[in-house]
Amino acid sequence: MAQVIVTFKIMPKEANIDMNKLEDQVKDLINPERISRESIAFGLIALNVTKLIPDAGGELEKIENKLKSIPEIGEIEVIKLTRSL
Repeated sequence: MAQVIVTFKIMPKEANIDMNKLEDQVKDLINPERISRESIAFGLIALNVTKLIPDAGGELEKIENKLKSIPEIGEIEVIKLTRSL
């Protein structure tokens, strides 16, 4: 089965959220391949999370729902989606 590389932009609910704790929660929940931080504005930092998932119906939604279960997360956006070789 083919795999898909998806990158999420995760925005915290507030600028004063402990980003180290949030990053650890994301790692524990979905075991991503990579996480990077992106400065947005006024001290707000987003996490760009890259995850390799099976190219099957519903897999992307499962990951999004897992991420939405973290109370410190405000918004989740898919910023890149590509099929792996």
